[in-house]
Amino acid sequence: MKINDNIIEEVKSSNFVENIIEEYLEANPGEKVHTRFPPEPNGYLHIGHAKSICLNFGAAEKYKGMCNLRFDDTNPTKEDVEYVDSIKTDVKWLGFDWEDRMYYASNYFEKIYDSAVQLIKKGKAYICDLTAEEIREYRGTLTIPGKESPFRNRSIEENLELFQKMRNGEFEDGSKVLRAKIDMASPNMNMRDPVLYRIAHAHHHKTGDEWCIYPMYDFAHPLSDAFEGITHSVCTLEFEDHRPLYDWALEELGFENPPHQYEFARLNLTNTIMSKRHLKKLVDDGIVTGWDDARMPTISGLRRRGFTPESIRDFCERIGVAKANSLVDVALLEHCIREDLKEKVPRVMAVLRPIKVIITNYPEGKEELLTIENNSENLDMGYREVPFSRELYIEEEDFMENPPKKYFRLTPGKEVRLKGAYFIQCNDVIKDENGKIVEIHCTYDPETKSGTGFTGRKVKGTIHWVSAANAMNAEVRLYDHLMIEDENQEGEMILNPNTIEVLPNVKIEPIKDELLVGTKFQFLRTGFFSVDDDSTLDKPVINRIVSLRSSFKIK
Repeated sequence: MKINDNIIEEVKSSNFVENIIEEYLEANPGEKVHTRFPPEPNGYLHIGHAKSICLNFGAAEKYKGMCNLRFDDTNPTKEDVEYVDSIKTDVKWLGFDWEDRMYYASNYFEKIYDSAVQLIKKGKAYICDLTAEEIREYRGTLTIPGKESPFRNRSIEENLELFQKMRNGEFEDGSKVLRAKIDMASPNMNMRDPVLYRIAHAHHHKTGDEWCIYPMYDFAHPLSDAFEGITHSVCTLEFEDHRPLYDWALEELGFENPPHQYEFARLNLTNTIMSKRHLKKLVDDGIVTGWDDARMPTISGLRRRGFTPESIRDFCERIGVAKANSLVDVALLEHCIREDLKEKVPRVMAVLRPIKVIITNYPEGKEELLTIENNSENLDMGYREVPFSRELYIEEEDFMENPPKKYFRLTPGKEVRLKGAYFIQCNDVIKDENGKIVEIHCTYDPETKSGTGFTGRKVKGTIHWVSAANAMNAEVRLYDHLMIEDENQEGEMILNPNTIEVLPNVKIEPIKDELLVGTKFQFLRTGFFSVDDDSTLDKPVINRIVSLRSSFKIK
């Protein structure tokens, strides 16, 4: 898919994982594909996780199989029930259902422990007393083989006894680990006697204080897949070098028909942080208001901003599933929400930066209702009545005293059409003592009312407006990308100092009863907007999801 300044060329997305699944089903008639989505409950999910959710749940749905939701809760020092709940909410919101198949790695702690004991009895695992730093030193480098631990040749009996004592809580954190006995000279660093278990006297959100030793992800992951009967264990590309360890564990433990791991390229998105660790720092440092801040690329942040599950699933479908890493322009995600909303949401008039217009020849005290379509691209959405009166608000940028060529909005001595209303002409400009415009005095032509078939003359510009007597006040938050390119370091990204602009005095046509949290609109000529969680009926707060068009260059 190619994007270039608001032009998006459709290219059929590719998904090599689906090709693998189709080959599997053809070779194994009657079998069902079984995938899983295994997040760590140590933070909120972001847009990159949405790609994995759509891939795993989507494949199971497409091929009439099953997908489990499994929490990889093997590190109690970083996990929290809050994260578990947020993940469940996000998966459901995206439109997927794990039915009765929600699991935790902690469900299998006893079976994983038994598997570790089985490896020790086979002489394939041992207790090591080296510190974490010493293990790194002994590990070697990509060009230098590692050195065997001095504890590598402990007897099976001693290893079993020490492992039991580890479980009993008789040793301090970091004093001992269980390591696989594989090959300290392996060209794959992950196979140089990796750690399988570590000691952590920490309270676990699910098992409490039952355990003080916890399996490492690379050990718990393949076993959990095997226990659940997973057929296709799909993960991101950084785990490619871990696949030999995945296969080694399952082979040594004698699983029949073991699952297979397949790697795909993770999502990299311009102007976006794609790391839970860095996102957590933004939250912890108070740079954003929380994980669901509307500037965050978390699924909860995108939801609060006003993105729809349909737009995110569409985005994930468009980018495809590839084996090679690439960088996707955030403009594509913005395009998807525009495409989803443009024919679905009503269009209303809102003036973000208001300036007052007085129509001097319109009768004082008079008010009329004008009929305007709710969505010009989808007339099935019907029409509404909008009040019109002598005093209006228009956008500051829709008036210019000394306009350049091809400026077709309101300017002294020239006419412009008010959307759904009349032609008006500027006759006078009122300024304060500082020279700032405070009012624009105009006249209107009553013969030019929209819908009457007037054809006497034409104007090139049409602007939106809101009746001053009926206008609602609202706070509108305009968001920009969280990250921008550092001008001093080409290719480096830094936090955008101007990620949000708050407009406290926006004027909206009277739609108070419709301003419920999460309700979406297109503000005419401005962008797509969504009512924020902070909003109340007395003080509406509205987020801009995206502008009507991309505001930045795409190389």
